[in-house]
Amino acid sequence: MPRIVKQFLSHVMPQVIRPLRVLWNQVIGFLFAVLAVWSAPSTIRHIKGFDGSVDSIFRVTLSGFFSLLMAGFAIFSFLRARKVSKS
Repeated sequence: MPRIVKQFLSHVMPQVIRPLRVLWNQVIGFLFAVLAVWSAPSTIRHIKGFDGSVDSIFRVTLSGFFSLLMAGFAIFSFLRARKVSKS
């Protein structure tokens, strides 16, 4: 009996885990995309209010970096989901 269960799990589990991994990567990618879009107005506001001071440079750099980082993570997560689904 344990051999049958082991054989069943070895055939069924990969077919169940793969879609779950794809879905997980897509959900994470969506969350990162939401964070990137959510921070974009702040970045635009800081760019418009740029006056050349050190504080202004810091705010533009930090908000721009955060937006780009979240967008990059979103793209990477969607690409990873696509890679998992094709394998």
